[in-house]
Amino acid sequence: MDQQGPIPPRPTSPPRGAGPRARLTVPVLAMCGTLMAVMQTVVVPLLPDLPRLTGSSAGAVSWMVTATLLSGAVLTPVLGRAGDMYGKRRVLTASLALMTLGSVMCALSSDITVLIAARALQGAAASVVPLSISILRDELPPERRGSAVAMMSSTVGIGAALGLPLAAMVVQYADWHTMFWMTSALGALGVAAVWWAVRESPVRQPGRFDVWGALGLAVGLVSLLLGVSQGGQWGWGSPRVLGLFLGSAAVLTLWWWRQLRTEQPLVDLRLVTRPRVGLSHVAALLTGFAFYANSLVTAQLVQAPEATGYGLGLSIVATGLCLLPGGVTMLLFSPLSARISTSRGPRVTLALGAAVIACGYALRIADSRDLWMIILGATVVSTGTTLAYSALPTLILRAVPAEQTASANGVNVLMRTIGQAASSAAVAAVLVHHTSPVGGVPVPTLHGYLLAFAMAGAVALAACAAALTIPGDPASDGPRGAKDRTRGARDEAMEGA
Repeated sequence: MDQQGPIPPRPTSPPRGAGPRARLTVPVLAMCGTLMAVMQTVVVPLLPDLPRLTGSSAGAVSWMVTATLLSGAVLTPVLGRAGDMYGKRRVLTASLALMTLGSVMCALSSDITVLIAARALQGAAASVVPLSISILRDELPPERRGSAVAMMSSTVGIGAALGLPLAAMVVQYADWHTMFWMTSALGALGVAAVWWAVRESPVRQPGRFDVWGALGLAVGLVSLLLGVSQGGQWGWGSPRVLGLFLGSAAVLTLWWWRQLRTEQPLVDLRLVTRPRVGLSHVAALLTGFAFYANSLVTAQLVQAPEATGYGLGLSIVATGLCLLPGGVTMLLFSPLSARISTSRGPRVTLALGAAVIACGYALRIADSRDLWMIILGATVVSTGTTLAYSALPTLILRAVPAEQTASANGVNVLMRTIGQAASSAAVAAVLVHHTSPVGGVPVPTLHGYLLAFAMAGAVALAACAAALTIPGDPASDGPRGAKDRTRGARDEAMEGA
């Protein structure tokens, strides 16, 4: 028998999640999510002055917000699917690069056409959060995943709370182009940080990209959201708005039919229609509606002139500072959300968050005249939003295969976006119908604001009810929970096969 020496050990790659770069994965992705939210918010303080600064109409300037909304809604599920197929880090880097390019274009130009096109490019950054959550699922061990996903979800509110006062101070004390140079520099930093610190995920879903599915979804969503966002301005019964809604319904119906018959669809509708996934999307839509009303109404309420009898006449900078405690609260409460999801399940966390949002609006209805009560009510709504938004991606992670995480979370973010667009239209419709003249200018009445709060609170309760109907969320503690999780995973694997 031949004598053989010891077999040399096979070279192994370092475990995922180890090394100095890997330890920066969560902070870098959280920074990118915050930067995305800041980018979406910074243009808000500019809107009143942009017609004068660009020599255009107020209607044209409003497209700087609408263009970002439309492109983000279309690109989020598309880029999520591309990330699952071609690599999440690669697509995430491209999204951040488009956002940075849009900032540079805004910094270099005062032409409204260029600015609108640039803001449409920046809409690609809406995919940052779902792509990052998918990366965290692939890269982190289970014990770190929950808190990291919760933090990633909270960056949306944190960035929005930071972006408004930051932009307001820049607009007040410097040239408005400076703001976009700042976001350009931060965007370039984000691209470099992702390229250096984030590893490319090995989890892929190979196949052929559904180009026709992407085009059909784009046409249907643009028609729908354009009608919702412009309905108040163009008239809800106008031929343009009715034509957009009818066209959207026809295109999305045809798109749905084709997706069910395509071997490699852009969106796996059979997965979407499973109760655990579909009801999570419904809850996301309702939560997005309820959350967005807080940001819309609070800023208008505290800036209303004192002559209204309820307004505080605050400046834009002071308004941003009023919203800042909500952002800090979202940062502080994201770990709590992860702990609740671990011990009780994300369905309970989502329902609790929606109920807290409703309580926040109850505070707003009780007192919207004193500044401290306004800040308290807005902060309670932000707290509930943290719990709800942190639980939604965890629900999706537990319900879909690993190779479809980015696309499924992209659809969930899309549903939040649709909810926010519907909230904007509904709040505007309520406030327009409840105005009184102040100095010859129609200003929303306090009754109108209270109706908006009541509407948002009712939608939050509907989101709570939807969360409680989500099936198959096993208990997380004790041997029975482990048994339920094992059985649920086996059933999902058999269903997928």
